[in-house]
Amino acid sequence: MISSVKTFLRVRDYDLAATLDSGQVFRWQKQNDAWVGVIGKHWVRLTQAPDGIRAETAAPVENWNFLREFLQMEVDLAAVLKTFPDDEPMRAAVAACPGLRLLKQDPWECLASFILSSTKQIVQIRQIVALLCERFGQPINCSVEPVARPDSATGRTLQFSFPSVEQIARLTEAELRACKMGFRAPNLLAAAREIAEGRFDLERIRHLPHAEARAELMKLRGVGGKIADCVLLFAYGFDSAFPVDVWIERALQRLYFPRRRASEPRLRRFAAKHFGPHAGYAQQYLFHYMRTKLK
Repeated sequence: MISSVKTFLRVRDYDLAATLDSGQVFRWQKQNDAWVGVIGKHWVRLTQAPDGIRAETAAPVENWNFLREFLQMEVDLAAVLKTFPDDEPMRAAVAACPGLRLLKQDPWECLASFILSSTKQIVQIRQIVALLCERFGQPINCSVEPVARPDSATGRTLQFSFPSVEQIARLTEAELRACKMGFRAPNLLAAAREIAEGRFDLERIRHLPHAEARAELMKLRGVGGKIADCVLLFAYGFDSAFPVDVWIERALQRLYFPRRRASEPRLRRFAAKHFGPHAGYAQQYLFHYMRTKLK
């Protein structure tokens, strides 16, 4: 039986805006009181409600499990927060970002997006990803929108799927560079061809121990420790993954090492011991707290 294009997903302690605008994903945009984006081949509009999330798609779907999985609605957030260290910085971050969640993305889209994120700000990453999807993704029905409203950051509408591994692998470096990705183009192309030709198995990653999965991802061109950790955390559900970028380095230095500068390896060792089994969740709270409250 085909379900309606609208549904209500009941969930507590879920801040949709903080979650979709916290640097995990790059294709979601605010439109009035809603957020619009693409998950796989589904154009989706989400609206925050007091006791849940209203969801709407442009085409009927058999069930809404794809959305529940993406939003990670079954996660017991209170139980996760209880594992955080009871220190002043962590308490402040949690208080500043109530309801912030982690998403669970498609591994290929997540990997490709973070390869394109290298040394770029979030607004620039969104622009690159938007161009890539417009030029090489598949059109998606979003006719539920009475008028196509442009993304304020890019001037474009969200109506294309993310290009598949095979689609990217068939492109040339020049075609990718035309999407304004610069030196990241050969990195993305090399990763796509490794995967498309069967020399790298994205599915295998989810079955490896954390350290092995991280090392395996770092074999791909353009994937360092930070990108590998982002993919493990945002696509594969490795909650112990702790990406260290400029924002997190600043947060850790300011909040935990205010009197002396710590090296990145030192910060990583500290994070592994201090933040517990859901260190990646703690990282996201610190990241969003630093970006939005402690600039």
